[in-house]
Amino acid sequence: VVQNLSQTPVLRELLKEAKMPGATVKIESPELSMEPQLIKLDQPGPLTLAMYQFLTEMQETKKGVVTPKELFAQVCKKAIRFKGYQQQDSHELLRYLLDGMRAEE
Repeated sequence: VVQNLSQTPVLRELLKEAKMPGATVKIESPELSMEPQLIKLDQPGPLTLAMYQFLTEMQETKKGVVTPKELFAQVCKKAIRFKGYQQQDSHELLRYLLDGMRAEE
């Protein structure tokens, strides 16, 4: 799941902009024929920052092996069911990760 998210350029760019408090993001949707939306972002939460940091580490080719320790810790704070390292479905992780980041907006 995280490898797939790391290959989503729009998400990476949005997280890069979101890590700076007070940043303004322009969202355009040509396929919906909407006017571009300008959204001012607040200080990102700990889950969003952990996601940004982890995706940045994954993009560094010289880094070698990257572990999602901090990202996982932040997910566990939002969804206690992930504590204890029991097997979970990947779609559940994706849902809790994205819902948790959205809740920090």
